[in-house]
Amino acid sequence: MIETERLILRAFRDGDREAFAAINGDPRVGDWLGGVIDRAASDAMLDRINSHIQEHGFGFWAAERRADGRLIGAIGLVVAGAQGPLPPGALELAWRLHPDAQGQGLATEGAAAARNWAFGNLETDELVAMTASTNLASQAVMRRIGMTPDPARDFDHPRLAEDHPLRRHVVFAARRADA
Repeated sequence: MIETERLILRAFRDGDREAFAAINGDPRVGDWLGGVIDRAASDAMLDRINSHIQEHGFGFWAAERRADGRLIGAIGLVVAGAQGPLPPGALELAWRLHPDAQGQGLATEGAAAARNWAFGNLETDELVAMTASTNLASQAVMRRIGMTPDPARDFDHPRLAEDHPLRRHVVFAARRADA
């Protein structure tokens, strides 16, 4: 568990499933992630998240707002697998928040805490984050936590159609030496 001034990053619980599905099913969240997902897909994602945490000891944590205990999303670290656009073993910093929790600096606060945790607890020299080239809000979070663009790694997302507006992705990196 990681605690910040306004957040608690913790493992997901079964009681989080409904709130997590609502976040994943919100079109304002899905717009940046290639579309909304239904309850079954959200539950399957939560199962994969929990398996990742069991396997690695860290992962995409539930982001709970301290003030009211509300689940507002997920923030954390994911080890890239062989199927994704990042090299296998790369450590990705990622987040998704309910729209009602966006624009308040919570993604920045949580992502900075996850970055600090990774560099303080894992033997990694680099974290990467990726987003659609048009997602300026997420890119601003990346910059605020000290990540820098790495244009040599930008890519067209393989799971999105060639004409999809979110196909082009940018990659940012944070290095231990710069933290």
